Amino acid sequence: MGILYPSSALVFFFMVLVFGGLAAIATGRAVAVTWRPLPVLFWFVFLLTLAVRFLCFALFGEPLTSLYYLLVDYGVLAAIGYGGFRMARARQMVIQYSWLYQPAGPFSWRLKPGQDDSY
Repeated sequence: MGILYPSSALVFFFMVLVFGGLAAIATGRAVAVTWRPLPVLFWFVFLLTLAVRFLCFALFGEPLTSLYYLLVDYGVLAAIGYGGFRMARARQMVIQYSWLYQPAGPFSWRLKPGQDDSY
């Protein structure tokens, strides 16, 4: 039994990181673009994790009801989904409120010099 996955690191890499990771990024972006709150993202990522666990069970014979591997998958997919959420939200804030904010990296934004956001 492996730490990240019971049978093979390739299953973890392709099913969780590639397949699930791309879906998690898309989920994070979709939640951010529709201006939904962050807890909605974590619920959607949980549902995505269940789907990835089922596919690993059905295609590769991985254990379906293992809480440990469910939590590993959820942690990885939640981190990737949160990254997609923050990238989309930072882009939204800079574009939507261009007079107020400027980019501060791919995951954040900051006030432009001379601006105040206290209302």
